[in-house]
Amino acid sequence: MANRIKQGFQEKLIELAVEELFPTKTIPICTRKCRKYSQVLSSIREVGLIEAPVVAPLKKEKGYLLLDGHLRIMALKELGVERVYCLISTDDETYTYNKYINRLSAIQEHRMIVKAVQSGVSEEKLASALNLDVRTIRNKRYLLGGICPEAVDLLKDKAVPEPVFRVLRKMKAPRQINAAMLMNDQNKFTTNYAKALLEATPTNQLVNIGKPIKETPAILARQARLEEESLALSGEIGSLKEQYGTAMIDMTSMQAYLKRLLSNEAVAKYLREYNESIHDRFKEIIDLDFFRLKNME
Repeated sequence: MANRIKQGFQEKLIELAVEELFPTKTIPICTRKCRKYSQVLSSIREVGLIEAPVVAPLKKEKGYLLLDGHLRIMALKELGVERVYCLISTDDETYTYNKYINRLSAIQEHRMIVKAVQSGVSEEKLASALNLDVRTIRNKRYLLGGICPEAVDLLKDKAVPEPVFRVLRKMKAPRQINAAMLMNDQNKFTTNYAKALLEATPTNQLVNIGKPIKETPAILARQARLEEESLALSGEIGSLKEQYGTAMIDMTSMQAYLKRLLSNEAVAKYLREYNESIHDRFKEIIDLDFFRLKNME
């Protein structure tokens, strides 16, 4: 085949000495006091290393460049571990691995905890491994109680805070689906936004919990206004997402073409000598991180 897809990683993990791994970023000393590091340390101590660090061989000297797994390597050093199995990237050291990583959403974390408990791991063991208290593990385990499957599917890969599910639980299934769709359309998954949607929910779409709220004309008018504004905004955002998606494809294609163009040394040399401004502009476009810019918007 003329155009074969290049494999991004070697198929087998390779055991390397921890001292052979050179970091690509500086980790502050205060990181050891943060919750994330404590969780990584506790997890490795209790159940071992689950996710292998990703490395790339150095071209001009001995050793490997650490692309992903800096906290894991820091924890291994603290625990006195000298060797670790690593995933070897076939790309060079300019490969930005973290750009392609999607961290666990609350729903994915819930499913992992449920699966672990079903496999016989106790809540106490999980709490110790993740450096959390048992109550937190229990809350994560029962996160989706009262949430309809359709709403779960809409939010399964989104960064939704756990309190949002407590708010959704107060709504009936059709309203949960509608609220999840609104959150997706507006890319807004905050607890305050969920509470605003709850406030705009008619009484007949709420789960009967406690004493019903008296619907005054002012409350009804506010609910109607919030609902209308949410639907109108969803329509506008849907149109923008369609245009933005096309623009992202065009920009990514253009970036890939310019990267390939400047990788030709003869072309790059010609532009540097005879039109340096164009060469520099092309270089700026190549270095742009469109995924990061998208997330900032």
